[in-house]
Order: sequence, then structure tokens, then C-alpha cells
Amino acid sequence: MSIPTPIIWENGQLTILNQHKLPNEIDYAALETIEDVYESIVTLKVRGAPAIGITAAYGLAIASRKYKEQNIASFHLRLHEDYLYLAGSRPTAVNLFWALDRMMGKIENVESVNEAIYLLEAEAISIHQEDEASCKRLGLNALEALANVKKIMTICNAGTIATAKYGTALAPFHLGAEQGREFEVYACETRPVFQGSRLTVWELQQSGVDVTLITDSMAAHTIHAKGIEAIIVGADRIATNGDTANKIGTLNLAILAKQFGIAFYVAAPSTTFDLTIESGAEIPIEERKEEEITTFAGRRIAPEGTKVFNPAFDVTPSELITAIITEKGIIYKQDFSNISSLIGKAGEEVES
Repeated sequence: MSIPTPIIWENGQLTILNQHKLPNEIDYAALETIEDVYESIVTLKVRGAPAIGITAAYGLAIASRKYKEQNIASFHLRLHEDYLYLAGSRPTAVNLFWALDRMMGKIENVESVNEAIYLLEAEAISIHQEDEASCKRLGLNALEALANVKKIMTICNAGTIATAKYGTALAPFHLGAEQGREFEVYACETRPVFQGSRLTVWELQQSGVDVTLITDSMAAHTIHAKGIEAIIVGADRIATNGDTANKIGTLNLAILAKQFGIAFYVAAPSTTFDLTIESGAEIPIEERKEEEITTFAGRRIAPEGTKVFNPAFDVTPSELITAIITEKGIIYKQDFSNISSLIGKAGEEVES
């Protein structure tokens, strides 16, 4: 079995794997307008920090082709409006802003509208291609970090369908399957919208990985009863000091890892680092609709009028993280004070 391609750009048409329909149906959605792109991100048809960034980049390219402006100054003003529109889709994942900023920077000094439109599409394609290569390098580094580990726990979905290919936290399992290396993965279901059960379990099954589903509340018992040796998670934003925002429930696992004395790894590309903020206290935490908690499959499971707190992410302090695995190398806890220089410029390798 193989995992369907999550994002397709062909002949100027953007198509995404609709993650709403998984695992029961493989359905692709064509995104023809910037409004389609915005809606797909907000409603989680496309999700995962790298995939959000890639999709948003294509969104700007799509929007630019529909403008009537032939004056480059007017074109820039219109594009900036659409930049702000897409930037407002989800507040926590920094890859969204990184990709949009990179797109805007690419046409900063162009002199014609046609050149700008051409460059925007080319840049979106580059972002897409670079992410696939980045995820593969990250996965190989993760395999190194997990060299003596077999039983691993994860949460949410940081896999192929959250990126261009391979994923981040799930990349070592997909690459391991290609190399004949066997892992036993325990996937938390990831309430309230079940990215772990719907997406991670399905995805790992496609690669032939031994995966077992648990509820989020079973994590402590499972670590003890099954002899979990490490936990690996993805990230949506990483601060300069190593504090990491990821799907809600990640902090719980980090605390459990410390209690049980096992490694806690964060796997994320260098584009997930936000070096403009010092700590996780500065990371905005998205709060989502109460219906995600009060209803299930369209049916109410809590009384009318129930008060709801529904943060989509939490922040794990850097002191609970064993290492951050990137495409550039592995940054261990003792080096977190030097993250800015270790991440460096794109293309540089981490000395580790």
C-alpha cells in the first residue's frame, strides 16, 4: 500500500487530499480560489504546519492570476490584502507565515505584473519540493536518534499528509519501513478531532508499520504496561529557547516522559522555528469552536449551554525536551541556548 499524495499542483491547478474524509474515503478537493484555500485551512481539510504553508503559498499564486491590475504598485497592494487574508486562517503554525513571507519577498523588486505572477508560482513549487526533501533528511536524522528504540508513542498526525511527503515525527517510521526496520508505534487518538485515530493510524498502516491506537487518557498506563522507550511529536512553532507548541495533549506526554525517564523528541523542519520570539509564552494559542467538544458525528454529547474551553495547542517547555530533530541535524537539550546560530540560514548544516 502507499499513501496518497497530499498536495498536487498540476497545470496551474491545486488539489488537496481532503483529510475530513479519511480514513473511510480517499477524496481530493480542487481549490480554485483563495477563498477555497482559506476555507480548506480553517476547516482542517488540509492541516499540519508544513502542509498549511505549502497550500497557502499556492493560494497566493492562484489569487495573483485572477487580478485585473496591470500596474505593479496596484498588484502589490492587492497581493498584500490576500497575504493578510491567508495569514488570518490559523494563528499558531509559523510555517504559514514563513511561506507567505517568502512568497512576498520573492516579488519585492519585480517590475512587471507578468513577472510577478510567474515568480509566485515558481516559488510555491520550490517551497513544495523543498519540504519533501527536508522531511526525508529529517526522517533520516530521526532514525539516528531512535537507533536503539523500538516502542514509541506519538500524538496527532505529523506524517506524510501533514507535509509534502514522509512527514516529521512519522518520517522515521515510513523510512524505517522502506529500510526493513520494525517499530511498534502507539498512537494517541488526539481529541477532540481525532487526528491520531483517523489519520496517523491509517497512514502508518499504509506503510505497513505496526501501530496500536490508544485514547489520550491511556498514555501513562500504556507507557508503563507496554514499555514505551521514547515519545516523538511534531511541532507548529518553536521559540528561540526551544519551547514548543504542538497539538493539545503534547505537554501531558512530555510530563509523563520525564516521570518515566524516557526520551521526548520533537521533530520539525527549520521553518518551524520562530526566532523572533524568545519563549513559548509569546506563542498565540488558537482556540476552536465549542462544537468540536460538545458534539460527535453531528450529535450533541454535552448538555445545551455547556461552557467550553477548546485550545488547539499547548506549549511544552524546553526543559522537558530531550532533543529537537530537524533536517539540518539533531539539537540536544544542552545546545538549546544556541538555537539561533544552530538553525542559521537555509541550507547550512547543524553541527551536532
